[in-house]
Amino acid sequence: MTFHKSWQGRVSVAAQLVAAVILLQTLFFKFTGAEESVYIFLRLGMEPWGRFGTGAAELVAAALLLVPSLAGLGALLTVGLMSGAIFFHLTWLGVEVQGDGGLLFGLALTAFAASALVAVLRHRQLLEQARGLLRSAPRLSHGR
Repeated sequence: MTFHKSWQGRVSVAAQLVAAVILLQTLFFKFTGAEESVYIFLRLGMEPWGRFGTGAAELVAAALLLVPSLAGLGALLTVGLMSGAIFFHLTWLGVEVQGDGGLLFGLALTAFAASALVAVLRHRQLLEQARGLLRSAPRLSHGR
C-alpha cells in the first residue's frame, strides 16, 4: 500500500492542509501591511523586512506542504517558523495581541502541532532526502 493511501498518509495530508491553510491565510495580512501585522513586527523591531521575510518563508513552507514529495521539508520549515512565532508570543507579544483573544497564538500552536505531526509521519521521506543530500555532497564539493 502506498503512503498516501495508508492511515498515516491520510492523516498527514489532513495535517498538511491544516498547516498550509493557516500559513496561507495570514499572508494577505503580512503582505498588505494590515494594522495588526505591522504592530507585531514594529513591536519586535523587525518592521517591514521581518514581516515580508516571514511572509515569504511562510509562503515557501505552505507550497512545500502541498507537494507530497516535499511535504516533510515544508513541515520542518513550518515547525521552525511557528517555534519563532510561539517564542515571540511568550516573550514579547503576549498570548493575546491587540484584543484578538489569543487567536494568532492559537493558530501558531495549531500550525506547529500539525506540521510536527507531518514531520513525524513523513520521517522516512525526510531521512531518504537527507541520505540523498549526503550521497551527493562529495560530488558537489569536488565541482562535479
